[in-house]
Amino acid sequence: MTDRSSAPQRPQSGAGLAVWLDYLEALHPVEIDMGLDRVLLVLQKLFPRRPRPRVITVAGTNGKGSTAACIEALLLDAGRKVGVYSSPHLLKYNERVRLNGRDACDADLVAAFERVEAARGSVSLTYFEFGTLAAFAAMAAAGMEDWVLEVGLGGRLDAVNVWDADLAIITSIDLDHTAWLGDNREDIGFEKAGILRVGKPAIYGELNPPKSVMQQVAAQRIPLRRLGEHYRLEQSGDRVIYLSDEPVAAVSVEGSPLPAASLGMAVEAARLLLPGMSEERIAQVLAAVSLPGRFQTLSQQPLVIADVGHNPHAAHWLAGRLQGAAVKGATRVVYAALEDKDVTGVVAAMAPATNHWYLAGLDVPRGLAVEVLKTRAGLEPDALTGCYASVSQAIEAALADMAPDDRLLIFGSFFTVAAAQTYFLKTR
Repeated sequence: MTDRSSAPQRPQSGAGLAVWLDYLEALHPVEIDMGLDRVLLVLQKLFPRRPRPRVITVAGTNGKGSTAACIEALLLDAGRKVGVYSSPHLLKYNERVRLNGRDACDADLVAAFERVEAARGSVSLTYFEFGTLAAFAAMAAAGMEDWVLEVGLGGRLDAVNVWDADLAIITSIDLDHTAWLGDNREDIGFEKAGILRVGKPAIYGELNPPKSVMQQVAAQRIPLRRLGEHYRLEQSGDRVIYLSDEPVAAVSVEGSPLPAASLGMAVEAARLLLPGMSEERIAQVLAAVSLPGRFQTLSQQPLVIADVGHNPHAAHWLAGRLQGAAVKGATRVVYAALEDKDVTGVVAAMAPATNHWYLAGLDVPRGLAVEVLKTRAGLEPDALTGCYASVSQAIEAALADMAPDDRLLIFGSFFTVAAAQTYFLKTR
């Protein structure tokens, strides 16, 4: 991490992406600084004449990335020019900005960074704010017709919320990032409902939304499409069936590794954004969508799965997915987490679906050392197989213990999955 205590030097002409990213890290005194004032000041200079893309904003505790990826695939299949902004990345910063289905190249990102730097003047921007504005610049320069924007933290005060959403999607609401968003679903729901706009359609992707969300829906006269009220989902094996009576529709998606809730929201979005797309085509497109780090198979023999899930809500889904695809042998787990996560809640949610745990430390900002992780996890001695300084060491130990019918899950954060991807790229 770059030292933030001294004023950074602006990258010289011709500087590469790595130099710019170091500059972004050093530009603002703190990593997270909630608020839209700084971003709005620069946005007005960056876009004296605002582009007019169709904006789809996706907020939620879990499921944002998979929902955005599904919507991206549907829009691209319909021939639309689509830009996607998401965070964080796994291996390369370029993953955060996608232009027509491809990660932005270094040159596109550097050009966008240069535009933001020229526009910001003396305004200090966080790493995320600078990158968000650069994503807007890159998508505008590439002529993207649809902008799919994934909220980084919360919604109301997140940098992507400077754009009015033509369609707002709230995937789920549960406890996470409580230091910034609140320690209960009502407060968190209020923050995420900040992406709603008066009279504009919205989708809510789970049952029992907080009252704070429904109050905003009513106050802003939002035409809301809601799971359990306007559509429903049924699951049978690896098949997810979307059903709606308003108007009548049935879409059956088979073999997708993504959460059923994300598939359902994507179908709803397609029906709003692409009314001419057939149910059969929607099903075909969604069945082909996958996303790195979301129940991603890294190896078939032995079976190794990676997932970025990092809170109890995600862990419950993961446990259900593991139980729904039982194996003859044991389920081994490599787990590493960040310091602000509910480790106890995650372990409790995963316990019914797992047998042997290999805990690992994360040597990254806010990463938990393995000794602290062990204390928080509170695993029984027969469940805790070992503790390791790094994810790669834990993976090696787990693989050495695996029987032919066992499977290995590696999860806990984006950093955990990135380390796992790097390990298997080097060794397989």
